[in-house]
Amino acid sequence: MRKLWTYSMLLCALLLLTGFSWGLGGTDPCRKALELTGTLETNRDEAQLRQAEARILSLCPDGGAGHYVSAVQLERIGNFDGAINEYRKALQQEKSFPLASGNLGLLYAQKGMNDNAMIELARGLASVPNPRYHKAMARIMAERKVYPLAIYHYDEAARELPRDSAVFNGLADAYAAAGQPEKALEEYRRALTADPNSEAAYIGMATIHLSRNEPDKALDLLKKAETNSPQNRDIHLMMASIYEKKGDAKSAEYQSLLGGKPKTAPAAAQQQKPAGEVALTGDSARDIDALKTALKDNPTSAALYEKLGNQYRSGGMETEAIAAYREAVHLNSTSPDVYLNLGILLEKRSLPDEAVVAYKQAIRIKPDSADAHLRLADLRYSRGLYQEAVTHYGEFLKLKPDSPDIQLKLARIFARNKENGLAIDAYTAFLKHSPDNVEANREIAALYRAKGANDQAVAHYTKVLAQQKDDMETRNALVSIYVKNKQYDEITGLLKGTAELFPDDPNNHYKLGLIYEFKKDYENAIATYKKAIEVKADHARSLNALGRLYMKTGRISEAKEMLEAAKKADPTLEETAVLLNNIRDEFNPEPRKISKAKKGKSKKVKKSSKSKKSSKTGKSSQKKSAASKKHQ
Repeated sequence: MRKLWTYSMLLCALLLLTGFSWGLGGTDPCRKALELTGTLETNRDEAQLRQAEARILSLCPDGGAGHYVSAVQLERIGNFDGAINEYRKALQQEKSFPLASGNLGLLYAQKGMNDNAMIELARGLASVPNPRYHKAMARIMAERKVYPLAIYHYDEAARELPRDSAVFNGLADAYAAAGQPEKALEEYRRALTADPNSEAAYIGMATIHLSRNEPDKALDLLKKAETNSPQNRDIHLMMASIYEKKGDAKSAEYQSLLGGKPKTAPAAAQQQKPAGEVALTGDSARDIDALKTALKDNPTSAALYEKLGNQYRSGGMETEAIAAYREAVHLNSTSPDVYLNLGILLEKRSLPDEAVVAYKQAIRIKPDSADAHLRLADLRYSRGLYQEAVTHYGEFLKLKPDSPDIQLKLARIFARNKENGLAIDAYTAFLKHSPDNVEANREIAALYRAKGANDQAVAHYTKVLAQQKDDMETRNALVSIYVKNKQYDEITGLLKGTAELFPDDPNNHYKLGLIYEFKKDYENAIATYKKAIEVKADHARSLNALGRLYMKTGRISEAKEMLEAAKKADPTLEETAVLLNNIRDEFNPEPRKISKAKKGKSKKVKKSSKSKKSSKTGKSSQKKSAASKKHQ
């Protein structure tokens, strides 16, 4: 018996020493799993991420870490309600779980549950300075007009998200709302650095310039925004308002039409109002109540949730509409409109990633959904995913070929990607609809010029000048082509037109003078250089050129005067120094006289050299004589 007890004690000691655990104080696998969850956020390798998630689930399937991974996976496939439930279970298991709190806060924010979102985001940010949490918190604070806190959170997000234009646009909006327009403009510029096609930045800057009564600056910015996003109706309506104030009724009417609000009589406008786009009247409220009652009896009806979402959306209750559409999605709705409408609302909430998922689901159900293809293409284009954007723009054009604005956008994508042949084809298709469009003609001309097709380039550049005579970019491009082709008459005409358009710029007269001088039309060259000097008396290059021409025509004193003035205006001009030296050396030769003193000195030098020579000769002969005697 004593031996049995002894063996038992030895076995226990062995088990303890070898690390075997009975669950009484040994290594907790859920602790290890919880530690591993911190690596998921930064893991960019798909295979490694899947392995890490599988390991966490194997270590702690029913613990906080396991529920967290389940939530992440559900969120990845768009099942946000399921993800919310899993995050909640994770927090029930682990009271302090910053990642679960922060991610839950993001989902609450997406659903418009801002009070709950703020609580969970604050818990997450207490331990994890995740820029996405800061961004979501900033947006909520901005919506509640707590601008100092919104600015703080946007600043924190911007440090880690330097390429997220939405962060800088949000920060700029907050500054603008807080009455700091200069800082707002600075942040809008940072947004454009992150995304040169950010229409929100262009619109924000334009709004500030309008508030300062600077309509021309605002209009220039809106034109850039229109180029990047021709489907944005707000841009067209803002432009319409500016044109109307400027008295350009035709342009205002055209932009209003593009903005979806043609100038029609009130009665006609009432008749043309789209179905469903009504205010939340008593009838609408009753319809919503009826749908809610029906849902109590049939809570799994995706169709009823879709109708409820449509009612909310038509009444402007977007948060409620999003929630209703999401319920329809959760119930596996097969209506493409559910996903399309949800995507549109998510875009308005600056949630592009979720909108992309919704549009893709709409296309999966209805492949010929032109609106879904277009909106998805615009989103991918804004993110720099040009190949995917091209695919969906192409699908849209198959469904709606008469869409010149999309042809133009497609052409610019091809040009950006150096696919010049495809770009030229797309520009050509666009120009069939809008042959006089300045930007398209200028852009296709540059492509033709790059491939050496100068005749086509000239044709399109000429169309640009017919619309905008003061376009210096186009004039300079034409000059370069004419110089290469040695078309001197065309260069002369172009430079003469430039000098007439901009007579206060001495450089324009100077360039025209150069071409006259090259053609040996010295009279016109001199007159043109004089015009440059009349505009700017110390224009060094014109003074130098005039001096050079005076030398060619034998007017030496005038040449010297002009060249001295050129040297004074710009001492670094090398040609001026050379020409002045030529005048001194060649046109004013002075014979040099040798003085008597110098002559005498010269004779003495010669005599001295002779005496030295004879002395050396004597010494040499003496040495030879001595050597001879020694030898004897």
